Amino acid sequence: MAALAVVETPSGRDAIAEGLLDLLKPAVQQLDLHVHSVRESQVELREHIDNLATELCRINEHQKVALDLDPYVKKLLNARRRVVLVNNILQNAQERLRRLNHNVAKETARRKTMLETSGVFTPRSPNKP
Repeated sequence: MAALAVVETPSGRDAIAEGLLDLLKPAVQQLDLHVHSVRESQVELREHIDNLATELCRINEHQKVALDLDPYVKKLLNARRRVVLVNNILQNAQERLRRLNHNVAKETARRKTMLETSGVFTPRSPNKP
């Protein structure tokens, strides 16, 4: 029953909310880093696909034997289109994560300020447990 009373008080809810924010913030930051890394890989892959398609077209133009590389070039361009699509989706997800991370930081700062001004919360020294 005592735990229920803590949750019902405004400071108890704030403590729980702050705990949740502190729990989610590292996960959001880590996810953001991974999304950024994947986006960089996608850009690199798109560049390689472009280079390969250009090289295949050049080889096709200089071949003395009639070798039809057009279907392969089309497949590469289709793969490039899908990479661009995935990159756009990742970019949108990363922007949402960035906004979420910003809102988490802003809310954490607001709650800490509110708790400090109300005298319920006093910041601890990093050296003290």
